[in-house]
Amino acid sequence: METKDLTSNRGIVFGWFVSSLAILFLLSDSVGKLIKPEAVVAATLELGYPEGTVTGMGIVLLISTLLYAIPRFSFTGALLLTGYLGGAVATHVRVESPLFSHTLFPVYIAVFIWGGLYLRNKKLREIVINKK
Repeated sequence: METKDLTSNRGIVFGWFVSSLAILFLLSDSVGKLIKPEAVVAATLELGYPEGTVTGMGIVLLISTLLYAIPRFSFTGALLLTGYLGGAVATHVRVESPLFSHTLFPVYIAVFIWGGLYLRNKKLREIVINKK
C-alpha cells in the first residue's frame, strides 16, 4: 500500500469521525426540538421564537442532518445545514448573545460539517483544490 493511499484512508476515517460528531450533536438537537422538553421550549422563547415554531425547526434540522449523513446527499445536506446554522448565528446576533460561546457556536458546528465532508469526499477536495 502506498503512503498516499494510507494518508487518504486516514483522512477519510478522520473525516467520518468529525462528521459523526456534528451529526450526533445535530440529531440530538433535532430530537430535542421534536420532543419539546420544557428547557428547549424555554430557550426557543428566550430567542424570540413562538413555541409553535419548535417542531418545524426540528423537522428541518432532522431532514438536513439525515441528508448530510447519507454520502450521496451529503453535499446537499451540508448546504441546508449551513443555511440553518446561519439563521442560528443571526438569531444570536439579534438577541446579543455572548460572541464566542453562543453566537459563533453554529459556526464551529459548520466547520465540523464542511471539514468532515472535505476530508471524506474526494470530489469536494478536487473542486476546492481545482483538480480535474
